[in-house]
Amino acid sequence: MLSVRLPDDIDQRLSHLAKVTNRPKSYYVREAIERSLEDIEDAYLAESAYESFLKKGEKAVSLDELEESLGLDD
Repeated sequence: MLSVRLPDDIDQRLSHLAKVTNRPKSYYVREAIERSLEDIEDAYLAESAYESFLKKGEKAVSLDELEESLGLDD
């Protein structure tokens, strides 16, 4: 079970939508999470991986350098 506090304006909009469509508010909260979770995961996991990369001090390689090292620079 998850409990979420929403700003009043968002809660009012959600309540209105639920009333007009005769669906529970939880339906729309779940729908919003399902639609956006993948994008949020991508953004935060990429940021975390980048920070980890920077902390390790590894050398970055450009796409051109990578292609050249793999013999794909034709």
